[in-house]
Amino acid sequence: MPELPEVEVVRTGLERWVCGRTVAAVEVLHPRAVRRHLAGPDDFAAQLTGHRLGTAHRRGKYLWLPVEPPVHSPDSAAAPGRAVLAHLGMSGQLLVQPQGSPDEKHLRIRFRFADAEATELRFVDQRTFGGLSLHDTVPGDPDGLPDVIAHIARDPLDPAFDDDAFHAALRRRRTTVKRALLDQSLISGVGNIYADEALWRTRLHYDRPTAGLTRPRTAELLLHIREVMNEALAAGGTSFDSLYVNVNGESGYFDRSLDAYGREDEPCRRCGTPMRRRPWMNRSSYFCPRCQPAPRPAR
Repeated sequence: MPELPEVEVVRTGLERWVCGRTVAAVEVLHPRAVRRHLAGPDDFAAQLTGHRLGTAHRRGKYLWLPVEPPVHSPDSAAAPGRAVLAHLGMSGQLLVQPQGSPDEKHLRIRFRFADAEATELRFVDQRTFGGLSLHDTVPGDPDGLPDVIAHIARDPLDPAFDDDAFHAALRRRRTTVKRALLDQSLISGVGNIYADEALWRTRLHYDRPTAGLTRPRTAELLLHIREVMNEALAAGGTSFDSLYVNVNGESGYFDRSLDAYGREDEPCRRCGTPMRRRPWMNRSSYFCPRCQPAPRPAR
């Protein structure tokens, strides 16, 4: 599943190619792609047609585009805020394509625009786990945050992320460090890949209890989370197959720089010990048994 760096790469593309454009028509080709819009595909299309899309925002793994009411609308100033929320799921792609180019095999939604620029926005999703939906926004939120994701924590690249509050939350939780990193109500945007990478850099085992983490240790962990995410952003994200691409259909290449994830039996880049993989919460955890020793069992 795309994590923060991959979603941020897509957000940047939307910022360049989609924001500020007025929707001329929306075509929903598969109802499952708008299943979270409870009023249905026809209402989804009708609610967006004629409206201008605002600045693209992201929180963790979620993207949204504020929907601005038509300028000529008499009640535009009093209208409640709305936003198009996107979640890419396992295989969702938001692609900017030339009008008239062949449809992708798994094209689910098409946006056409009212301007002269001959491009359209397409939502393509092979497995249809992702989707788009239209929601009210949190009153007074400057970014137009959709109300359905108000419970999602800020991500570590957000300037408003509170390191001290995160450390205090870790100390209160009776959980382990990787479970905490994947808890989107504590910290958003971190998934299985970047959790393993940050834990390897911090020399922490994935099953280390959070209650014993010191403030300097939490600060080190956050430092490495930010480092690995910024490095992934610079490389365009991590692509293990053709399903994750940016809005131009290009794959990222950070997978060539991974130190932990996917490197079972390969030598640790620090000490040379063969890396290990363990099943974990229907996923896998990759770690170095020497650099990241397992915690001692509680007495």
